[in-house]
Parts: sequence; C-alpha cells; structure tokens
Amino acid sequence: MSPYGSDRSPRRPMRRKLLQALTAGAVLATATGCSYNWQDFPRLGMPYPVTEEAPRILSLWQGSWAAALITGILVWGLIIWSVIFHRRSRTKVEVPPQTRYNMPIEALYTVVPLIIVSVLFYFTARDESKLLALTPKPAHTINVVGYQWSWGFNYIENVDGDAVTPKAGEVPKELASIPDRFTKDFPAGAEGVYTKGVPGERNPETNNPGPTLYLPKGEKVRFILSSNDVIHSFWVVPFLFKQDVIPGHTNVFEVTPSQEGTFVGKCAELCGVDHSRMLFNVKVVSPEEYRAHLKELAEKGQTGFLPAGIKQTDPARNAEVNKL
Repeated sequence: MSPYGSDRSPRRPMRRKLLQALTAGAVLATATGCSYNWQDFPRLGMPYPVTEEAPRILSLWQGSWAAALITGILVWGLIIWSVIFHRRSRTKVEVPPQTRYNMPIEALYTVVPLIIVSVLFYFTARDESKLLALTPKPAHTINVVGYQWSWGFNYIENVDGDAVTPKAGEVPKELASIPDRFTKDFPAGAEGVYTKGVPGERNPETNNPGPTLYLPKGEKVRFILSSNDVIHSFWVVPFLFKQDVIPGHTNVFEVTPSQEGTFVGKCAELCGVDHSRMLFNVKVVSPEEYRAHLKELAEKGQTGFLPAGIKQTDPARNAEVNKL
C-alpha cells in the first residue's frame, strides 16, 4: 500500500513529464542543428581566424574547453554515480555512515584544482608572451586613436617616398604622447596620412557602420593604441584578440593579416552613452592596394596625424618599460 493511500506512485506523472521534456529538447536540438555548419564546430563558437597569430589563440580556447569538458564529465559522473548507487531506496539505510577527516580525499580536491589552474596559467602565459612579442622593425605601424565615439587611424608611413621628410628622429607633435621605445621604430620619412571616423559613417561597399581601416595581407602591422578621453577597447572580431585603449598608457601589439576581406571591429569597453556606435571596419587588401589607398588619402588632403592621446610629461610618457 502506498503511503499516499493508493497503489499508484505519485512519481509516475513526474517521470512522464521529465521524459516528455527530454524528448522535446532532443527534437529542438536536432531541428536547430539542421542549418548548422558542422565545419564550424571545432572552433567552439570562435570566428574563423584571419591572421597568422590568431590560430594560437584558437588553440588555447580549444584546449581550455577540452580541459573544462574532461573536468565536467568527471564531476557529473561522480554525481550521477552517487545518486544511483547511494540512494536511500537502494541501501535501505536511513542515515548512511558519516565520514570525516578523510585525508586522501581532502588532499585530492586540494591538489587537483591547483594542478588544473597551474596548467591553464602556463599555457596562457606562454601564448600571451608570444602574442605580445614585438619585432625590431615592423613592416607597418598604425596608431589607433579611440575617442567618444568613433575611431581614428594614423598610418605612420613614408607615403611620398622621401626619406628626409620629416627629419630623421623627429617625432611629429601629434604623436608626442607615444613613448620613445615605440617612436624609435617609426620608418624614416614617415609623414603619414590618417582616417578619422564619425559614429554615423558607413562603409560604402558593405554598408557596415564606422570608418574603415586598411591593412596589407601578408605583412606585419604594429598597432599602437592611444585614447584621447576614456578607456576604450580595440577589438577586431576575427583577429580573436582585443586590447584596451587607455588614456595615459600605450598598449602595443602586432599581427600579420592572412586573408583578404572586410571584417567587423568594435569597442569592447563601456565608454559612454554612445558606446554601441563605436564600430569600425577592417579591410585586408593586397600590399599594392594598401599603398594605393595611402596615396589616395594623401590626395584627399588627409596628410599628417590626428592627436594621439592625452598630453604627458616626458618622465610619465617613458615611465613604463617594455618587458616583453
């Protein structure tokens, strides 16, 4: 006789509802997967990488997921094993034996998490040092200027081909906030050209909002990030990489674009009321088309540079030492 006064168990409706829910979930997952490209599955939600450096980031992402999945399977397995084999209806024991101060188990759940964190830290630190390493003389240098609420791009290039304009070692006043350890790598005669965006601007080819940054395929580009007001974050989505743009501090990284096309970029740091409009485009083209674009900017009169960051004293500007 059931304690509820009937032979019918009250658990049956619940089991029936659970089975129906699992069936519906399986159907939903199967139906939504029909339009999914299974070639994208190994990237685990990451976009297709378009730089030579991005696969290293993708590999770190995949490794982290693999470690999390293995850990999850182990934890879920132990939970399910305990639920099935130590349930009260199976053992007929009201209160099971209580175990205290089991040193092997306590050591296990202390040491294992430390090992997991240490391994993740090692691979993260290894890849970070590689991704932030700088070459002595990059092929191209671009100063990215963030401001409320758009982006400016200073192409620090010798556009006219004259190596004596400006004078060797002379840094334009607009770029005076950039530390000396980066300005020393500017190419000779880099008079430069620039692009300045506004929130309502759109790419004429794709109609994507924001200004367009041109990059040459197969050639290393150094990005020097500076801000004229608040903290922003420079994020080109298929680069699989982003870095903060901080007033009074200069962040630098390098990439080598490996695929032509137009890609989406955005600010990834809440920077004010129009943060959502801080969008831009990155157009990777052939080196020849890249140089032609620079000359086109010069012909439009967009020569020189935009102010790169807030003013700083020399001691403050050169206080930080690049340890990478």
